[in-house]
Amino acid sequence: MGEQTEKTTPKANGLYPHYVLFVLVLVYIFNFIDRNILSILAEDIKADLAITDAQMGFLYGTVFAVFYAVFGIPLARFADVWTRRNLISIGLGFWSVMTAASGLARSFGVLAACRIGVGIGEASASPAAYSMLSDYYPPRKRATVIAIYASGVYIGAGIGIFLGGYILETWATTFPNNPPFGLKGWQVAFMMVGLPGLLMAIWVRTLREPTRGISEGLVSEKHPAPFSVLRNELMAVVPPLNLLNLIHSRTSLRNNLTAALVFALIAWLLILATGSTAQWITTAFGVYVTFSWAQSLKTRDPATFSMLFRCKSFIYTMLAFPATAFVGYGAGFWIAPLLLRVHDVSVAEVGLYLGMGAAAGGFIGITLGGILADYLKQKFPSGRLVVGYISILGTIPMLLLLLYSDDLASAYWLNFGLTIMSACAGGVPPSTAADLVMPRMRAIAGAYYILVNTFIGLALGPYFMGLISDSFQAGGLNEAESLRNSITVCMLTLIPALVFMYLAQRHLPKDEASRLERAASLGEPVKVS
Repeated sequence: MGEQTEKTTPKANGLYPHYVLFVLVLVYIFNFIDRNILSILAEDIKADLAITDAQMGFLYGTVFAVFYAVFGIPLARFADVWTRRNLISIGLGFWSVMTAASGLARSFGVLAACRIGVGIGEASASPAAYSMLSDYYPPRKRATVIAIYASGVYIGAGIGIFLGGYILETWATTFPNNPPFGLKGWQVAFMMVGLPGLLMAIWVRTLREPTRGISEGLVSEKHPAPFSVLRNELMAVVPPLNLLNLIHSRTSLRNNLTAALVFALIAWLLILATGSTAQWITTAFGVYVTFSWAQSLKTRDPATFSMLFRCKSFIYTMLAFPATAFVGYGAGFWIAPLLLRVHDVSVAEVGLYLGMGAAAGGFIGITLGGILADYLKQKFPSGRLVVGYISILGTIPMLLLLLYSDDLASAYWLNFGLTIMSACAGGVPPSTAADLVMPRMRAIAGAYYILVNTFIGLALGPYFMGLISDSFQAGGLNEAESLRNSITVCMLTLIPALVFMYLAQRHLPKDEASRLERAASLGEPVKVS
């Protein structure tokens, strides 16, 4: 029995899949406009709220990333059993409201709370979108399609930087004194980019849901109680409810509490070392919740647990790309403030040229990278991962030249080239994850990639670059030199990224070829139509 009737479910052919792809790209553009606008607003927010580089890194990265990643897991599991277009629509409406509410913030704490809301809302989108697109398109096109979807990252990031800079300058020019309601330009920017998302949410609700597994002829039964799955998944990640899933096993409960103490101890030591209390409490919470979820998954769905965590190529892929994201997210956030510190230039100009470069370069890079990845995949099993090497080895010289360029025009062009290189592998990890699991596990596999990518890249990259920048400033360097040196030091994480990429490439052919056999051995029904 299929998941939906033939009358209501489109097949994975014709023009309709392209329409769905177009709409989902727009969703992702809204996602990253709301997320990335903080970069161009950073200097104004710092001055208005009297906060440091490390705190800005926390706002952009950690507090958003932890809740984005943690709630991404239960929402992805929910996407595997519920109507995916509805989930995306509801999440888009919620994060748009929270973005607009950021415009009412007048303190660091309130802005952090709004960023939590944005993170939770945005967690609903990508795992469900990955799953929908994997059903609308055949496996041979998977990296290309997901890459086109992921181009929304760069288009949205670019538009966010451009709009933020334009709104800041226009508001300051129009209302140099006594602005309406006492609102600052950065507050108005949040409101103006947040509210249109409510209309987009209505549009998403009109999409048709594809049959789960149709693109591969693997039939998935409709889940009889999807909301019970959501309830159970939320209980697995929300303390102290997560302990209820473990209470039947003394060993599991003891291991969980021991892990909680270890994470708390590490967080305490890091607080003593850095002075960043909010950063490490939030990070420790996220790591603990992830550990608890994995424990619970092993009990509730051992087949999915084994397909994910006993697959070497999956694990190494989930480490390689997030290690590159540490540099990508960090530099992506701090390049705009760096250029404002180094050059005598307006925020509108930086927003315009960085925004256009990011949007165009990201679209070109991720689309061509996805096409190349699928082409190489047809030539040999681990072909897609070759694009990962290209991305890393192309990013290194581009970023170094940008950081140390004295010419502003050259910096803009280098940012365009850098975005092409850093973006080209964007479709590789989620498509690789989808190839290694069964259809009903795709959203959760995609969510786990997003979780690790978010923790390593977004939660730590911008924060550490800000923290190291603060330490260099304390040592006597000016703001610009401190930030430039900090980004350079953090590029060292690209070394382990290359190592993990090599290990993933070694194991991928065998792991992908044995997918159905591994699933069957775990008791997973394998139905081929």
